[in-house]
Amino acid sequence: MSTLVIAEAGVNHNGDLGMARNLVKVAAEAGADLVKFQTYKSRNVVTRNAKKADYQTRTTDADESQFEMISKLELSTADHHVLMECCEEHGIQFFSSGFDIESIDFLLDLGLDCMKIPSGEITNFPYLEHISKRAKSVILSTGMSELEEIGTALSVLQDGGMELEQITVLHCNTEYPTPMIDVNLRAMESIRQAFGVKVGYSDHSIGIEVPIAAVAMGAMVIEKHFTLSRNLSGPDHRASLEPSELKTMVQGIRNIEIA
Repeated sequence: MSTLVIAEAGVNHNGDLGMARNLVKVAAEAGADLVKFQTYKSRNVVTRNAKKADYQTRTTDADESQFEMISKLELSTADHHVLMECCEEHGIQFFSSGFDIESIDFLLDLGLDCMKIPSGEITNFPYLEHISKRAKSVILSTGMSELEEIGTALSVLQDGGMELEQITVLHCNTEYPTPMIDVNLRAMESIRQAFGVKVGYSDHSIGIEVPIAAVAMGAMVIEKHFTLSRNLSGPDHRASLEPSELKTMVQGIRNIEIA
């Protein structure tokens, strides 16, 4: 079975729809299976006075609040429709993480049947329960989680009616970028042994070696941030691959599958 490669555009469009369309084109040309954005309502996910993460203050205006930053990066309903059409035009599947229940319902209504649960929502039980009753499958990121928290999230999803076979759990480290010494790829195997789930890896390290190694270790899904240029301003560009690197990573993954 081939690895599902998710090219994570995230918020690297900088609130510019033209840039978002270019990201779709780059992901398609690289050979990724899905290009993923982020769907949220700022008012639902961040308080007005929430502080930024340290890495965000280093890569964006330090005087700007978290709410102000993500409001500029929020995709509208119309933007989603344009990007879905763009994906169809370039032969790649549109995908997105929904960060709140309103956004989950919106994505489901758009026709997405697999929901990507970001690391920060793994202990959001009402959110997990809602997804379990509506989505057909789930990809769950686990950054900052302990095994016990992963197990509880899986129990909530199963109690809501989702089968374990419908869930893929991604090992993830939420430091941007992640130092090699902190990657801990063997955590994938720990998760698989503990819960009997399909596993994958959401990578925030610099370069392409780690996701390729994760595939050799049995990752069913790889998620990796990419950008048009690491020199752009914004929270995630510096920990992202540039277009040629994304293409090389995908080719490397496909070669490892053959090998």
